Amino acid sequence: VDQERCIGCWSCAIICKSENDLPLGMWWNRILTEGESMDQPEVVRGVGLEMHWLPLACQHCGNAPCVKVCPVQATYHRSDGLVMQDTERCIGCRYCMIACPYGVRNFNWGEAERPTPYETGMVEARDLGTVEKCTMCVHRLAEDQIPSCVWSCPAQARIFGDLNDPEGRLSTLILEREGERLLEESGTDPSVYYLPPRRRSPL
Repeated sequence: VDQERCIGCWSCAIICKSENDLPLGMWWNRILTEGESMDQPEVVRGVGLEMHWLPLACQHCGNAPCVKVCPVQATYHRSDGLVMQDTERCIGCRYCMIACPYGVRNFNWGEAERPTPYETGMVEARDLGTVEKCTMCVHRLAEDQIPSCVWSCPAQARIFGDLNDPEGRLSTLILEREGERLLEESGTDPSVYYLPPRRRSPL
């Protein structure tokens, strides 16, 4: 996510909501502001105002706490590293929501579309609701397309690629712009990098 290019328009969040048919009030993608306080710029060296935005969704962590705490393995890693949620297995315990340090998981009280309810031995998961999250648009990836939030960004602030390709555009930008990861000190090994904005005003 290139924070220098992001204009805080919420296009990525809106297209995500539409693409995944999310219910009212649920957002897999949110846009936070960075400044003195919510939606207020910060004074830079006493001479100018600056404000930047922080798009926030699942960080698809390599060492994901949500995967570790799920008692029914409803949260799991795909072979390509994406963190996925199996709503057919989810029993609605919300342990993953508590474990996620980024607060990007959502609870859906509605019934998930399932051919048959998943039996827990005591209660049906259908009666408990399910947790949902960003899937990085795996249905689009399966068709060799990019996630909706990436192609819909009018400022081209989102870049999608293979972190394992050292010669790729993604790896090059992260190196050149000194990309940062959120809460990296927590040991979650997030897969999402943020390219910090470069100061435009003179020192």
